[in-house]
Amino acid sequence: MALLLSVLTFLIVACIVLVVWLAVISSTEQDVVGQRLEAVRQVERRGNISTEVQILRDEMLSTVPAVNRIMMQWSWTAGLKNFLNQAGLSTKPAKVLLLSLVSGLATYLVLGFFHIQTELCIIAGGILVAAPFVVIAVMRSKRLRKFEEHLPEALDLLGRAVRAGHSFTTGLELIAQECAEPIAGEFRATFEEQNLGLPLRESLLNLTERVPLVDVRLLVTALLIQRDTGGNLAEILDELSRVIRERFRIYREVGVKTAQGKLTAGILIALPLVMMAALAALNPPYIRILFEDSLGKTGLMVGGSMQVIGSILLWKIVHIEV
Repeated sequence: MALLLSVLTFLIVACIVLVVWLAVISSTEQDVVGQRLEAVRQVERRGNISTEVQILRDEMLSTVPAVNRIMMQWSWTAGLKNFLNQAGLSTKPAKVLLLSLVSGLATYLVLGFFHIQTELCIIAGGILVAAPFVVIAVMRSKRLRKFEEHLPEALDLLGRAVRAGHSFTTGLELIAQECAEPIAGEFRATFEEQNLGLPLRESLLNLTERVPLVDVRLLVTALLIQRDTGGNLAEILDELSRVIRERFRIYREVGVKTAQGKLTAGILIALPLVMMAALAALNPPYIRILFEDSLGKTGLMVGGSMQVIGSILLWKIVHIEV
């Protein structure tokens, strides 16, 4: 135990030293481009920062240039950045990774300092490592759900703009100006991409990557087919709006009819953990054998694995895709 704590302490100190060293190294590069960056900041303070500068700044994975170059070499960091963007966060991926690592190691060391059992320290540290990503996943789910709920209103506005004689791209700009977030932000990005020279087809495909929803893919597919084959764009948008509203109506009906099953699944998933916590509080020697005896540890691992598998199966059963 003491050896493990020493190793973890060394790793934390090494991480801190590495971050400080990278910051010092990057300061020389910042001095070289300091005047140009100050000019950009002056424009930004006046509220006239160009879209090109903002897009380039948003693509960075870390504010430390050296760390940004290292992370650019890893393919999975692009997926993490998209994950953060879909949650509506402007936080850099490097900051999220650092927060996750430090919180997990700090939790492990603090619990180890109070002589908590190693298994519990590892479990608590793992939970704290995953906690930031769980929070981001919840925020992402809520944001995408809100986008999907307000998408029919945006399509109605786009259809009225087309009927009034405006172009499709002008309709995108109207959505960015009149609708609420997150609809406005995503369509604003699509409008700005094609306005900066990206073909409209690629801008629409980028929208499907930023917003991975079935309704958005259906919208983009219909728009691309209409551009190639022709047809009444306003009628297509109206029909898409009607289909999306019908999907939400069916989804709410399914949610009402599966509410009891979801409640039962939640109780069954939480019951073993609640019982273990209650026994640990009321009769600690009774539950301690699970963590001290080798057979108890094996049973705990098997039971935990079966609990996870059962929870996943229950959650899949009560969540019906519409």
